[in-house]
Amino acid sequence: MAGKSLQEQLLGAGIVDKKKAKKIKAEKLQNKQKAKKGQLDTQEEEARKRALQRQKEEKVEKDKQLNLERQKELEKKAIAGQIRQMIINNKVDKQDGDVAYNFTDNKVVKKMYLSDAMHKELSEGKLSLLVLEGEYLLTPAAIGEKIAEKDDSYILVLNTKSEEALDEDDPYAEFVIPDDLMW
Repeated sequence: MAGKSLQEQLLGAGIVDKKKAKKIKAEKLQNKQKAKKGQLDTQEEEARKRALQRQKEEKVEKDKQLNLERQKELEKKAIAGQIRQMIINNKVDKQDGDVAYNFTDNKVVKKMYLSDAMHKELSEGKLSLLVLEGEYLLTPAAIGEKIAEKDDSYILVLNTKSEEALDEDDPYAEFVIPDDLMW
C-alpha cells in the first residue's frame, strides 16, 4: 500500500468515489497551472517594472544633459553680453589718418586707415583691434587681454612684446625688425 498515491488509497478505502477523485485531480491541475501562470505573470511584471525604471533613469539623464546645455548656452550669452559691454565702454575713438594698418579677419586681409599715433600704439601693443557685430573697434590692450581670456574670437590684433632670447650665432642679430613695419 505504500506505493499507491493518496487518491488511490482514498478510493480503495471507499472514502472518496471516482467523481470526487476526478474533481480533486482537476482542481489540483488548475492550481498547478495558476501557479505557473502566476510565476510567469510576476516575471513579466518584474521585467516590465525594470524596463520602466530604466526608461525613467534614461529620461532623467537626458533631462540633466539638456539642462547642462541650456545652462552653458546661458553662460555663453552672459559672457557675450559682458564682452560687448566691455568693448562699448572702453572703445577708443578711431582717428582717421593716412597710414594704412593691415590685419586679417577670417583669413581675409583688411585695411584700416589710422593716424600715425594710433598706428604706432597698435603696433606697439598699447591698443587692441576687436570686431563686434561686423564693426572694427580699438580698445586699450588691457581690455583686449581681459576679453581674450573670456573669448578670443573677438580679438583680431593684440600685439605683445615678446622678449625672445637672442641667438649668439645669428648672422642677422644686428638687423632689428622695426615694430611699425608695414606689410
